[in-house]
Amino acid sequence: MKQDILVLSPLGDRQMEDLDKRYHLLRADLAKDSAGFIEKNAKDCRAVISTGNIVFDNRLISKLPHVGLVACVTAGFDQVNLKDLKDHKIRLTNTPDVLTDDVADVALMLMLAARRRLVFGDHYVRSGEWAKKGPMALTETTAGKRAGVVGLGRIGHAIAKRFESCGLTIGYYGRHKKPDIAYEFFPSLVELAKWSDILVVAVTGGKETEKLISKEVIAALGNRGSLINISRGTVIDEDAMIKALQNKELETAGLDVYLNEPNINPAFYTLENVVLYPHHGSGTVETRDRMSDLVVENVDAFFADKPLPSEVAL
Repeated sequence: MKQDILVLSPLGDRQMEDLDKRYHLLRADLAKDSAGFIEKNAKDCRAVISTGNIVFDNRLISKLPHVGLVACVTAGFDQVNLKDLKDHKIRLTNTPDVLTDDVADVALMLMLAARRRLVFGDHYVRSGEWAKKGPMALTETTAGKRAGVVGLGRIGHAIAKRFESCGLTIGYYGRHKKPDIAYEFFPSLVELAKWSDILVVAVTGGKETEKLISKEVIAALGNRGSLINISRGTVIDEDAMIKALQNKELETAGLDVYLNEPNINPAFYTLENVVLYPHHGSGTVETRDRMSDLVVENVDAFFADKPLPSEVAL
């Protein structure tokens, strides 16, 4: 008899077909009333395929008395209540590592696009303004500047390497100094921002990092600074950032993440000094395929009572 798996978020077509051969998939992701579907059909499910953006806490756990695994097809798990999972002995997996390069590439793309005003320049050409007004305003050189990395984990380190290749000097902020890293460590985030021409945010989301990039940090970065975020929208005081961009107290920003995605603050739409990307850092065919593969590997390992390839410690 096939084991029940509740699907809150789908994997790639190939992986879904593979799972469907070996498990009974409960497709709440396709149901018009997902809550009603879960209430009616999912009482016997032992595993759930989800994302870190879907709320998973005691309210949902109460409807899934036999669940033992939540397999996220994301690196982050902001909306998963880790304490609730731990209390019910539910295991959690995510998809780290496989998306590192693509997300780091997007950070580099956003940094260069913001600082060299790529989107503005594209519009300047397409609108005919170049022909009417002549050359667009000058921007600033990137090589020789200083970049502060907030969170020097896997992704942060990959970003630092890419930024170094552009001739940037790297500093970083984190919970503690890394003894094997030569970059300058700043125990104060405000001091890192003061030192930096570019500040890139690469920490995990969640309550611990909420508004970590505060009004004070943004002010310290200053009116010649660029703020890049590929982390989570919650990590930045978004209102303070928007105000600073509007008042030219922050020169530029490049963003892949926001509060209330995809219904982001409309103030962003009128800002010419910010580059917007639709939370698509891992959005390549190859990476999404590898992420889905890793979810399948975790699910198979769970039901085979083997070590989970990418288990999150609770």
